[in-house]
Amino acid sequence: MDSQTIQKNKRKTKKGIVISDKMQKTLVVRVQRTLLHPRYGKVITLNKKYYAHYDGSDIKVGDEVSIIETRPLSKLKRWRVVSK
Repeated sequence: MDSQTIQKNKRKTKKGIVISDKMQKTLVVRVQRTLLHPRYGKVITLNKKYYAHYDGSDIKVGDEVSIIETRPLSKLKRWRVVSK
């Protein structure tokens, strides 16, 4: 196999909900993950915001999207939207 093919398959993907679409070609996506507290066993929900590149205009606030890791596009943008 080619080394570039292997590298492309290692890109991280995440699913989240769009929380802002006010910027041009950029969406803010909130990704939620749950984990068990190591000592107390309580379920903890952690939220993180990702800035994702998107050229179209059919995705609105509240839609669930898939994002994939990409090269740096700006100071904060390192993800792009794959599908709705």
